[in-house]
Amino acid sequence: MTDHPRIPLAGVIGSPIAHSRSPRLHAYWLQKYGLAGHYVPIDVSQTDLREVLLALPKMGFVGCNVTIPHKETVLKLADIVTDRASLIGAANTLIFRKDGKIHADNTDGFGFIANLRQNAPDWKPAAGPAAVFGAGGAARAVVASLIEVGVPEIRVTNRTRPRAESLRAEFGAKVVVCDWVQAGNMLDDAVTVVNTTSLGMVGKPEFLVPLDGLMSSAVVTDLVYTPLRTRFLETAASMGCTTVDGLGMLLHQAAPGFERWFGKRPEVDQATRDAVLG
Repeated sequence: MTDHPRIPLAGVIGSPIAHSRSPRLHAYWLQKYGLAGHYVPIDVSQTDLREVLLALPKMGFVGCNVTIPHKETVLKLADIVTDRASLIGAANTLIFRKDGKIHADNTDGFGFIANLRQNAPDWKPAAGPAAVFGAGGAARAVVASLIEVGVPEIRVTNRTRPRAESLRAEFGAKVVVCDWVQAGNMLDDAVTVVNTTSLGMVGKPEFLVPLDGLMSSAVVTDLVYTPLRTRFLETAASMGCTTVDGLGMLLHQAAPGFERWFGKRPEVDQATRDAVLG
């Protein structure tokens, strides 16, 4: 009797999950590099999360991505948590190790910076302050990564101020909290401007903060990628700013997980973008 090698399986866990672009992305990379493997969307409720995570490795899963609403909860269920996942307080990438342990990492900050470096090659993060709209999980990853690349000051605003205050409490003096009603004032001399909120996304309210304080030399990015060109980015572009859409962050954050699960570091290029946009 021959011993058949198991085909590695991976997927993305969330609820809802049918809208995720990740299965299309990983399927494209698997096909491009001629690798055996499958990547599937897995809709899991909070109450079933622990049970599912314990069952997946037995079914041949080598790991998975994690999205809303499970990114914080999985930290408590993992055996090993990387420093950056711990700092951000959320994980988006799990590796099911051969010794049975669950390894949790967060590649969102990596994806965010890689997207800016690829699509705004002249970006100089240390040249001046950053302005960040929002203070949720994505903002935490963004703030951690901006500190890491040497941004001297990070101005954060959120519709509910206490969430922004908690970022300052955790990330320290480089974080300056601004009131949402005064958010436009954060843009003075900001060289990096980031929307981490869902404002401007299909089906969500528009992003209405006045942007007239933007410097034309600023790099402006939106984590929203449906639509690809949000009104926030269109306005910034019309003022001469370099703009970077949010799709690249999704693509780049996926690459380290793909490499760990399937053994090949995938390239993020125009063909990858086209494949995901379908």
